[in-house]
Amino acid sequence: MNKNLIVVVGPTAIGKTSLSITLAKYFDCEIVSADSRQFYKEMCIGTAVPSTKELKQAKHHFIQHKSIKDEYSVGDFEKDALAKLTELFKHKNYAILIGGSGLYVNAVTNGLDNFPETDIEIRKKLQEEYTNTGIENLQLQLKALDPEYYKKVDLSNTHRVMRALEVCISSGFPYSAFLTKPKKKRPFHIIKIGITADREIIYERINTRVDLMIEEGLIDEAKTLYNFKVLNALNTVGYKEIFKYLDSDWDIDFAISEIKKNTRRFAKRQLTWFKKDADIKWFDHIAPSTSITTYIKKNSL
Repeated sequence: MNKNLIVVVGPTAIGKTSLSITLAKYFDCEIVSADSRQFYKEMCIGTAVPSTKELKQAKHHFIQHKSIKDEYSVGDFEKDALAKLTELFKHKNYAILIGGSGLYVNAVTNGLDNFPETDIEIRKKLQEEYTNTGIENLQLQLKALDPEYYKKVDLSNTHRVMRALEVCISSGFPYSAFLTKPKKKRPFHIIKIGITADREIIYERINTRVDLMIEEGLIDEAKTLYNFKVLNALNTVGYKEIFKYLDSDWDIDFAISEIKKNTRRFAKRQLTWFKKDADIKWFDHIAPSTSITTYIKKNSL
């Protein structure tokens, strides 16, 4: 097995795209995106998808390949990403997996837990409850049905709360009862690279990115998506705050400040997730790429 998957992770706005392109050029390979926010073709500015120039520098996969109206789960991504990697490894010894979505990265590297089939009607009912009463009622239901998962899940992540409830209600068992399986073995060697910086630098980069998104037209982009705001894909930082502005609940300055605050919180959760993985080799965001390529070569098969 001489196939190597280079995994590049880190908080939002840290420079993962730039590094991945550099690595793709150096190792003559292609990039598989595991950023669940960048899957949707209608969402461009608010998800910071790679620019046209960046996409031309290295071949990317799973960038804006779905519609916000499509049902696309992490399980679907696991299957599709593994199929793509199988294809890529027929011709190259390296491929790159990049993302800030820890669950999606984990799906490719370790595999997902095996959950039972669920009833689509339960999913629809939970979505209606969320639309009518908000997230708090769903959080209380999860606390009652699965207190263990309730303690560790990101309760502000509506999709994960609803998914856990969907499994609980459909199966009659706690969602956490299905989170016990061992890692799946993959037919490739995995080398994990993490990019980070001091908290103040990460926050400064986030604030700068949000300002740039506003300049590039995030508000107008959100207006085109307003009628679809109840969809899970749009329940994400950057869009949900602008929807509050469009609903006249907030003024624009407050909405922008909330995007920055919620993105900083998201970055903190990303780092918390990735720091638990002892296999990740961390580099500062300004570390020379040569130090990273040297590490990868030393740890490749």
